Amino acid sequence: MATTTTSTRQTGLRRSIRLIRLYLREQEAPDPFYNFLAEDTFDRISDFTVAGQTDHLMLDVGGGPGFIAEEARKRGYSCAVIEYEEAELRLHGRIPDRAAVGDGQALPVRDHAVSFVHCSNVLEHVQRPELLLAEMVRVTRPGGVGYLSFTPWLSPWGGHETSPWHFFGGEKAAVRYAERNCKEPKNRFGRNLFALHLSTIRQWFVDCDDVEILWDGPRYWPSSWKFLTRVPVLGEILAWNYLVIFRIRDRS
Repeated sequence: MATTTTSTRQTGLRRSIRLIRLYLREQEAPDPFYNFLAEDTFDRISDFTVAGQTDHLMLDVGGGPGFIAEEARKRGYSCAVIEYEEAELRLHGRIPDRAAVGDGQALPVRDHAVSFVHCSNVLEHVQRPELLLAEMVRVTRPGGVGYLSFTPWLSPWGGHETSPWHFFGGEKAAVRYAERNCKEPKNRFGRNLFALHLSTIRQWFVDCDDVEILWDGPRYWPSSWKFLTRVPVLGEILAWNYLVIFRIRDRS
């Protein structure tokens, strides 16, 4: 995977503190947060590059307005975005150059088409996450790398805008939000937000013979804190956002 830009990479607790600060201002200033996440994504992936690889085709599943796609171009990739709703492609006054409307559970992409597949904070929004995972594997070439992150249901932000009331039940949290805000939440439990658990997804990867887990742990915390995701139940809460970086096995 090519890198054509020089990144001022931040690691450890310093990186985590910056992420939290940017996240707290995400509603009023989305660009700094999502641009930093995009840079961070490629910095993390650079630890697992394939020496001599010359094919830099990339697919971003649920990539919205294209923050990842923009950073991908800077890093030497040709990136296409697949998004379920067209409106999501136009958020924040942006739109990716190469994009199509499609379902992550049935991607309109041929087998082994890309060398890098990315999916961030989408998995908890699909009714059958195992289908999306299988599709990510299907479209990625042997030796290619995947980057998947999502918010576990037991995370403090698991209910998204209905948090933390989702701890008392997703439907109750949605009803409470609607009553207090006089509008439906964007992420409605049982419709486009589902109770997804870190342990379930990690086990899916462990059981999948076609993939090798390169790294998994909390996305926003320091890499050395990956032990958090190994603690039953409590890890689901403390992880906040779970990340899996994987490689497609080459069986030729």
